[in-house]
Amino acid sequence: MNKQMHISNGNKRILQIAVPSIISNITVPLLGLVDVTIVGHLGSAAYIGAIAVGGMLFNIIYWIFGFLRMGTSGMTSQAFGQRNLEEVTKLLLRSVGVGLFIALCLMTLQYPIQKAAFAFIQTSDEVERLATLYFRICIWGAPAMLGLYGFAGWFIGMQNSRFPMYIAITQNIVNILASLCFVFLFGMKVEGVALGTLIAQYAGFLMALLLWLRYYKQLRKRVHWRGIWQKQAMYRFFQVNRDIFLRTLCRSRPRRSSTGCKHFINAAVYPLFIYYGWICLCRRGTCRSLYRRR
Repeated sequence: MNKQMHISNGNKRILQIAVPSIISNITVPLLGLVDVTIVGHLGSAAYIGAIAVGGMLFNIIYWIFGFLRMGTSGMTSQAFGQRNLEEVTKLLLRSVGVGLFIALCLMTLQYPIQKAAFAFIQTSDEVERLATLYFRICIWGAPAMLGLYGFAGWFIGMQNSRFPMYIAITQNIVNILASLCFVFLFGMKVEGVALGTLIAQYAGFLMALLLWLRYYKQLRKRVHWRGIWQKQAMYRFFQVNRDIFLRTLCRSRPRRSSTGCKHFINAAVYPLFIYYGWICLCRRGTCRSLYRRR
């Protein structure tokens, strides 16, 4: 009887953590879908092509660095299970810091990245010109996106998948409102859609930062900047994320798909398996509130 109750409680915990993540994963494609829907009313197929090409480029770029979210969530869940407050805090700062550094590199190398990308994509001159404009605006959102990857992975590792869901929903709302405003009120076209996406990305990052400051303020006193970039800790961080990075790099090629069923299934099923592993790491009450530790 006790064993059945334990299994039932475990399944309930899995669903409580996985369902918000499923919702947030499903809302991710909406950012691009909203952009396509808006430019579809501008009267030219070139606008739709430009948004599709630009969105594909950023999906590939950001997907390559998905280890900032996946690796961070795994290491954070381990530190959370061990009730190691200092390591939990360092992992967040380390992940966000690495994400911001990568974003700085992307912005610095945006011109060669753009040239290399369009060398492999065959488009008309008009689509390439508009897609380049979209790319040059949205690339400045790289710090927000990659920093948000670190926050999202950390929240999930702390068994709090509700915050990433709130952030994803907020991003979609801001993106819709900002893009509609720029396009239909100020008469912008592709640049208006790009600015709307850019604003939505920074709105999500700002919301993540405010949520952390509001609900995890107890951890601020445990921030020790000297130990964040410790050589051994950084070696372990990249050792864990190396294989994730290589796996993602090998899979980050454009794929043809007639429907979105495959993406929906991945978004719905994948978190269930992931969170089952995290909960197993923290089973038998080892994940009690961290803040009870003196």
